[in-house]
Amino acid sequence: MEEKWNGTAEAAGRRERWWRTAADLVAFMVLFGVLMVLVGMPVIALGFGNEMREIVPGSVPIPLMMAQEVLMLVCTLLAVWILLRFGMPFTGLGLSLKGRGKDWIAGTLFAIVLYLFGFGLSLLLGVVEVTDVSFDASSLLMSLLLFLLVGVAEETMMRGFVLGRLLDGGVNRFVALFISSTSFSLMHFFNPNFEFLPFLNILLAGVLLGASYIYTRNLCFPVALHWFWNWLQGPVLGYEVSGNRFGDTLLTLRLSDAHLMNGGSFGFEGSLLCTFLLIIGSGLIIGHYERKIRRFP
Repeated sequence: MEEKWNGTAEAAGRRERWWRTAADLVAFMVLFGVLMVLVGMPVIALGFGNEMREIVPGSVPIPLMMAQEVLMLVCTLLAVWILLRFGMPFTGLGLSLKGRGKDWIAGTLFAIVLYLFGFGLSLLLGVVEVTDVSFDASSLLMSLLLFLLVGVAEETMMRGFVLGRLLDGGVNRFVALFISSTSFSLMHFFNPNFEFLPFLNILLAGVLLGASYIYTRNLCFPVALHWFWNWLQGPVLGYEVSGNRFGDTLLTLRLSDAHLMNGGSFGFEGSLLCTFLLIIGSGLIIGHYERKIRRFP
């Protein structure tokens, strides 16, 4: 009888944790949205209003994007700080850098290897063609800084808080990974040319980026992977990045629109080749950590 009561109490406690987690996530998104409006209005008033009106569809000015990513990071940290009763343990978001140099290197190399395969296959299959090479060091460096901000801001929000809060709430780590990855993909809903395959691939990208976090609770590997994935995809190789173009690119590509093998106007993330690479990459990361658990339980 006592064992049955304990089981009922445990189930009730688990449901309560899940509801509290869901409430925290909803409160976070509402608070984040309010802060983005309140903090973002002065940013627009300080000089980005005219620039925003002059944006060519599909092309985003790098200074504007950098301001947006800094704003997103600040509002994320403020929202978490407020929700955690003014005592925010930033290391709880996975932002600790101590002893994580290997993770930064591994994330960077992982992105490079994925694109070596992806872009190499694209060239071999003839679904993309390089038509020009133009080296602009200042543009490449500016975009490198931009995509570092993108990686830090989006990973802090989607992996550090959303995925981390789901894990803290007792949600199964793979269920939590799927929920956070779906949310990550839906963040891109208003991007140009966002259709089913891009939605699926960005969801899978969320799985790839969160695969190490569910084991390590640290953001260094996913930030580095996210950073160089975007930078290599856009400024270096010449694809759109999630439907947007950011400044000049090292390579100029010729590719047909709406092509399932090259992603068309959405970029590489709209291609079946990307789907294949994301699944393989996620499997490699999860397999690596599962083997470590079996070896050192």
